[in-house]
Amino acid sequence: MKFQFSKKALYFKPNIFNILQDEMEKQQKKGVKTINFSVGTPDFAPAAHVIDTVIEAASDPDNYKYSLTDTPELKEAVVNWYKNRYGVELTPEEVMSVNGSQEGLAHIALTVCDPGDIVLVPNPGYPIFGVGPFLNDADVHYYDLKAENHFEPELDGIDEEIAKKAKMMVVSYPLNPTCTCASREFYEKLVAFANKYNILIVHDNAYSEIEYDGRKGFSFLSIPGAKEVGVEFNSLSKTYNLTGLRISFCIGNAEVINKFSTIRSQFDYGVSYIVQKAAIAALTGPQEGVVSQQNLYQVRRNALCGGLRSIGWNVPDSEGTMFVWAPIPESYTSSEKFCLDMLSNTGVLCTPGSAFGTNGEGFVRFALVHPENVIKEAVKKIDEWLNLNK
Repeated sequence: MKFQFSKKALYFKPNIFNILQDEMEKQQKKGVKTINFSVGTPDFAPAAHVIDTVIEAASDPDNYKYSLTDTPELKEAVVNWYKNRYGVELTPEEVMSVNGSQEGLAHIALTVCDPGDIVLVPNPGYPIFGVGPFLNDADVHYYDLKAENHFEPELDGIDEEIAKKAKMMVVSYPLNPTCTCASREFYEKLVAFANKYNILIVHDNAYSEIEYDGRKGFSFLSIPGAKEVGVEFNSLSKTYNLTGLRISFCIGNAEVINKFSTIRSQFDYGVSYIVQKAAIAALTGPQEGVVSQQNLYQVRRNALCGGLRSIGWNVPDSEGTMFVWAPIPESYTSSEKFCLDMLSNTGVLCTPGSAFGTNGEGFVRFALVHPENVIKEAVKKIDEWLNLNK
């Protein structure tokens, strides 16, 4: 049978991550030792008390049933965590779980967008920010993030006709991939912008617990008026190293939460009870590990950014996230070619900035997923290669 695939299915091609993986495997078959900085999966283990909770929950047959909804204990844990961590007061009606922020961001446009409605998305930005609205038949309009403006959008520079037609805007800081943080002043302007044009703000707050040099991450919802105009996704994946359990929370405007929950109930039967119990354990248990992990990420950031600067590659220190955003050497015009050349010459693999949008061209992203000694080894390999090409 010859299938006629949809236009959406034909739109998507094998992504750069698949290409990089294939190229890395080719190098490994040649006996080359590779160091993979391309995938943002933490190498830290979950806390022991969370693992113990999963083991205990998995032994109870009742936990294998459809959950259908969030347990009161889970919502209470989120409400208390937001109050203690951010000083944000929430009600249970302002909280819902999703199967990871990726899934939530893929579907949130269904709440406010009809086909053809405009969604404002950052460029560069994490791919799902634009893919989600596209899959929901929205018209994706990218707003520029430039290094000279600290990778923050110039809200006044967004075309007024576009802003008037926009239904939703995706914002995220600390931002993957640029590794920059935004000020409270920026968010105050964002709330005013949303009110002016009646736009739902969707804030992805995946990295609030990974900020450096004394910065203290905060919630978009702590900004006055934010709950009236938006919602925030907050994931346990990077904070508590639970990437494989797939749980995140959509938090904020109760009307949006209610409608989003109703929509999701049409195709999802709830986050597993086992996963919900793991989340409760993470949120209510000891938090010292979150702080010590952040410190370890800073050690790694210092080793990579400082190490690369010491060999003549001018890489700025990341302000937040578990990544490093590096401008490629001037001798290159393609971030993808640079990544492939570096892999073939050094065994070190990172991600081309072009994978995150047209404004990502000219940069590469490193994930801080190796201990300090491995990072230093990678820097040495890169130094030897770059010096050969001077």
